[in-house]
Amino acid sequence: MTSPSNDNGGRASPPCPICNAPPAQDYVPFCSKRCADVDLHRWLSGSYAIPAEEDDSEGASTMEDDS
Repeated sequence: MTSPSNDNGGRASPPCPICNAPPAQDYVPFCSKRCADVDLHRWLSGSYAIPAEEDDSEGASTMEDDS
């Protein structure tokens, strides 16, 4: 059983999202500076991306108006 953390009402903190180790107080939600840096690199390199769909309806109406 995990020990409760003092900063979230006695509930256990979720594990590090990179390596699943218990989080360190200085790097929450990560367990270390290394895992925090790995996560930052993933965001900056584009590994994490929010999928988006282009709205073709607006572009189609402008093309029809040009004729």
